[in-house]
Amino acid sequence: MLQRASLMTEGPRLCGNDWVFQQDNAAVHNACLTKEFFQENNITLLDHPACSPDLNPIENIWGWMAREVYKNGHQFQTVDALREAIFNTWSNVPTSLLETLASSMPKRLFEVINKNGGATHY
Repeated sequence: MLQRASLMTEGPRLCGNDWVFQQDNAAVHNACLTKEFFQENNITLLDHPACSPDLNPIENIWGWMAREVYKNGHQFQTVDALREAIFNTWSNVPTSLLETLASSMPKRLFEVINKNGGATHY
C-alpha cells in the first residue's frame, strides 16, 4: 500500500522537500516491513504518541472515499467489484482535497495544544 500511495512524489510536491510523514502508532504501522520501507526511502516520520488525539488527515480521506464508493446507495455484489471501486476512488482523490488537508495541519496542531491534548473538532 505504501508503495502505491505515491508518497515519494506527492509528499514533496504538496509539502516541500523537508516534508514529514504522519501516522499514528497502530500496530500495523509499526510492523517491521513498514519501518523498513520508511528507512529505505528516507521518509521522516512525525513522532506521534500512541494515545494522542487523531490528527491524521487520512481519516478525512477515508471518510471522503467511503462517501464516494457508496454514493447514491451503491451496493456491490462481489468483493472484486468493491475492491475495484475502492482502488478507482483512491486513484481519483482530488489534489485540492489533499492540499486542503495538508494546509490544515498547523490549525489542527494548534487546537490540540490549546486543548492540552484533548479532543478536537477534527
